Amino acid sequence: MRFQGSEKYYLDPELGAIVDIAMVMEKPLLITGEAGTGKTQLAFEISRSLDMPIEVLRCKSTIKGEESCYVQDTVLRLNDARFGTAETGRNVNEFHDYVIWGPIGRAFRAEERVVLLLDEIDKTESDVQDNLLDVLEDCQFTIREVNETIRARQRPVIIVTSNAKRELSDPFLRRCYCHHIAFPTPEQMREIVKLHFVDLDQGLLDAALTIFYDLRQRGYEKPPATSELLNWLGALQHAKVTPDRLNLPFVGTLLKRSEDLLSWRDGGKRTKVH
Repeated sequence: MRFQGSEKYYLDPELGAIVDIAMVMEKPLLITGEAGTGKTQLAFEISRSLDMPIEVLRCKSTIKGEESCYVQDTVLRLNDARFGTAETGRNVNEFHDYVIWGPIGRAFRAEERVVLLLDEIDKTESDVQDNLLDVLEDCQFTIREVNETIRARQRPVIIVTSNAKRELSDPFLRRCYCHHIAFPTPEQMREIVKLHFVDLDQGLLDAALTIFYDLRQRGYEKPPATSELLNWLGALQHAKVTPDRLNLPFVGTLLKRSEDLLSWRDGGKRTKVH
């Protein structure tokens, strides 16, 4: 199977090549890039276009590697021990009746090959990153409570995303194929827009792209990205805005931070306090 993009996802040839190689070589693919450039969406489009289920691990600073594989519902087990399980079908002496599988656990236990997305891995600590890669590289983990090893029935397609908020460890990087999604050029952006707006007025698109790329050069804390542009174009089209009336309406679809909006309203005169 090869991912060749979709009717909603513009696939740069270099990205397409590395996705294909990662799938064939069964290596995790680390995707970096600015927020809103399609890193997370890539995994969902691979899943959809190749008709593969997807499991998603939304990473956060408090996550532990074990809970991404499984957790035991101890509260339910204690409740059953106290009140009984006659109507539940559970056995309080059976550990597996109280296991809640995490995204990695579900991916490993699936009968068919799935896409496994580790989203925003840079939010986790380096030891958690390395532990996760150990599990994914070996395609197995151990349930400590019963000393049982769970092995992957099918090695998943592993997509890892990072916004580069925190440096990833060298061992982690060494085990992945890596690709950085550069921000689209105006020509590439036109191709992306075509996938979402087939009948958009070209004059409106020309004017909108000029404003969009100008905003990105103004040094805002969170410059508008591809997703913001698409949302803005949708609003413009719905409101039937014409190119001659395009004077940055619905600015809140492009700029999201309060300081950025205030700076724009002040004509860029407001200075950020660090």
